[in-house]
Amino acid sequence: MHHAAKVRATRTPRTQHYLMCCPSHFEVTYSINPWMDPAKPVDTALAVTQWERLVSLHRELGHRVELIDPLPGCPDMVFAANGATVVDGRVLGARFRNAERAAEGPAYLEWFRSRGYQVHEPVQVNEGEGDFALAGDWLLAGTGFRSSPEGHAEAQEFLRRPVIRLDLVDPRFYHLDTALTVLDGDEIMYYPGAFSPGSQAVLRRLFPDAVVVTETDAELFGLNAVSDGCHVILPEAATGVARRLRERGFEPIGLDLSELLKGGGSVKCCTLEIRDRPTAG
Repeated sequence: MHHAAKVRATRTPRTQHYLMCCPSHFEVTYSINPWMDPAKPVDTALAVTQWERLVSLHRELGHRVELIDPLPGCPDMVFAANGATVVDGRVLGARFRNAERAAEGPAYLEWFRSRGYQVHEPVQVNEGEGDFALAGDWLLAGTGFRSSPEGHAEAQEFLRRPVIRLDLVDPRFYHLDTALTVLDGDEIMYYPGAFSPGSQAVLRRLFPDAVVVTETDAELFGLNAVSDGCHVILPEAATGVARRLRERGFEPIGLDLSELLKGGGSVKCCTLEIRDRPTAG
């Protein structure tokens, strides 16, 4: 917290490159996380409208958004962040734990391959940026529900960044991107209760100045957010997170993605960051 006052006036947005997928086939017909209830009706048209607002907002903030064609029969493909992890222009494909999402990994990998990216077809289970977050030089890696520790090792070898394993213990926060957000470089926010005691200790040691978020705000998917180093887009209901971000000099922007939340995803889940150029370090 000691450096917050110093950085308050110096937040500078970075122009970012994203890949997104329209939820034109979005529905909830199965349940692979605690948020999915096939008994609850889903308004696909409303999901598309909410998603289009997110795309527009990214573009209004100066970011480049590219689109991948949604596949029929892949209702979760809108959650593009799970489709790959891109660091320094190297693309680690995703291999999903659940059969319902298996077809998404090859579709995303082919999108990158056809555009000349250096791609790696995964052998082990990893669910892309759902469980990988680049924080400064480190690749934070979640495990416990989806991505495997073996997938972490595969990521370290291909992406050439040191991996920090973080064990997720609460099924509500089944992916790392529901429990932790990278705000700027190695500045993060997270909900401690989503992690094992050992992983909480690692986070405290590596990120002593992190923004610590309450269970209430985590349940509102306040950590499934996207930051460009200045603007932070997050679910509008997560007002506590927004307040904490303002204290740190960030500019939070609340958005309603309530239909997509029925699939267990929000702002970050819909936004895959393409890190084309080698990043510092």
